[in-house]
Amino acid sequence: MNDAQDNAVTTDATLDRLAELSALAVAEARRLGASQAEASANDERGLNVNVRMGEVESVERTRDRGIAVTVYFGQRKANASTADLKPESLKRTVEMACAIAKHTEPDTANGLADEARMARESRDFDQWHPWAIEADAAVALALEAEAAGRSFDPRISNSEGASVSTNEGLSVYANSHGFVGREKSTSHSISASLIAGAGEAMQGQYWYTAALRADALESAAEVGRKAAERTLARLDPRSAPTGEFPVLFVPEVARSLIAHLVGAVSGGALYRKASFLVGAQGQRLFPEWFRIVERPHLVGGWRSGDFDADGVATCESPLVDGGVLQRYVLGTYSARRLGLESTGNAGGVHNLEVAANAEGFDAMLKGMRRGLVVTELMGQGVNTVTGDYSRGAAGFWVEDGAIAYPVDELTIASNLRDMFLGIEAVGADIDRRSATAIGSLLVGKMTVAGGDGG
Repeated sequence: MNDAQDNAVTTDATLDRLAELSALAVAEARRLGASQAEASANDERGLNVNVRMGEVESVERTRDRGIAVTVYFGQRKANASTADLKPESLKRTVEMACAIAKHTEPDTANGLADEARMARESRDFDQWHPWAIEADAAVALALEAEAAGRSFDPRISNSEGASVSTNEGLSVYANSHGFVGREKSTSHSISASLIAGAGEAMQGQYWYTAALRADALESAAEVGRKAAERTLARLDPRSAPTGEFPVLFVPEVARSLIAHLVGAVSGGALYRKASFLVGAQGQRLFPEWFRIVERPHLVGGWRSGDFDADGVATCESPLVDGGVLQRYVLGTYSARRLGLESTGNAGGVHNLEVAANAEGFDAMLKGMRRGLVVTELMGQGVNTVTGDYSRGAAGFWVEDGAIAYPVDELTIASNLRDMFLGIEAVGADIDRRSATAIGSLLVGKMTVAGGDGG
C-alpha cells in the first residue's frame, strides 16, 4: 500500500469514528428525553513554521479534535462540548447539555431544520490533498522565500519573516433526523513579509500563495520576489490629494467590500436590526450589470459542500443579479426569526464569484484616469447599522491612467450603499486565494483625505 492509499484508509477510518461518536451523542440525547439533537465532530491537524532573518522562529504542530452537542427539549436549547472523545466522556457531555436545557428560556425559532431540507447527495469536491511535508522541509521553503526576497534588491533592509503552513480538516455533522454528513478539506500556504528603506522611511509589504493542493502553490522563490517587488514599490510615499476621486481596490482588498455586503444581509444582523440593509431584499443595490453567484458545488472550491451547518442541502444561486439583492444569507434559526426559509447558509456563505465586466488591472487604471489605487486598508471604521464607511488606506496615486507614486496615511470615506451603487467596473484579474473570487473593483467616487489640502 502506498502513502496515498494509506492516508485514504486512515482518513476514512477517522471519518467513520467521528460519525460513530456523533450518532452516539444524538442517540444518548434522545434516550435522555431530548425531542431533537445534533452533534458536530471534528479532527484537524496542521504544521506551521515561521522564520525571520534566516533563523527559525517557530515550528508548531497543531491537533484539534472534539465534539459539540446541541439538545432540544421542545423549544429549550442547550450546548455542551468536549475534546475527550471517549464514549463515557461523551455521555457525560450529553448529560450536561440536557441538564442545562432545563434551565434555558424557550425560543420558538429553536430546533433542527426541517427533515425535508436535509442534503440527500454526498459528492467529492476535490478538496482533500494532504501535503506530506516534514518540518525541516517546510523550514527550508520558508527560508528560501525569505532569502529570495532579501536578495532581490539591496534596498530590502529587513524582514518580518516568512511562513509555511499546511492544514487538514475532517468533520461530521449528525442529527436526530438520521442525517449524517461528512466533509474533508486541506489548505496550504507560503508567505513572506519584507521591509525596505531605513528609519522613518521604512516601508513594508508582503505576498502569499494559498491553495487546497501543494502543487498549485507558487514557488517559495516567487513568493519572496513578489513580496520584494511590492515592498520596493511602496518606497518614498507621498500624501494623496484631498477631494472626491475614483478609487480602485485591488482584488485582495476588494473582497472586503463583498464581506461587508454578506455581513449586512446575514440573518443575525437582520433580525437584530443591526444592518443598514434590513428590508433590502428585492432592491437594486448595485449597477444593473453587477452579479454575485454562490457556487457551493464548485469542484476544487475553498468552501464547497453538499450541506450547511444545519444539514440543509446547498444549491447554486445568485446573491445579486441585475444589481438586485435576490435573497438574504440565512441559516435555519435566523430564517425562523425573520419568518423566512433557510438559504442553506448556516455557518456562512460558500464559494462566491463576482462577475467581471472589465479587462484587467492596467485597463482599469487607464479608464479611471486620475484617482487612487488602494492596496491596504487599516482600522475598523465600518458601521454596519448605518453603512457609513471610513478606513485608513495606503496604495498608489494615478495620473493620466498610470501609477504616479505611492501614497499612505490617507483616509477614504463614503457610505456602503453609495459605494455599491457607484461600482463602475470589476476586473478580470480574479484572485482565487479565498472563497470569494473577485478582480479589482472600481468605485466611481469616494472622499479621499490625503492631508495635503489639495
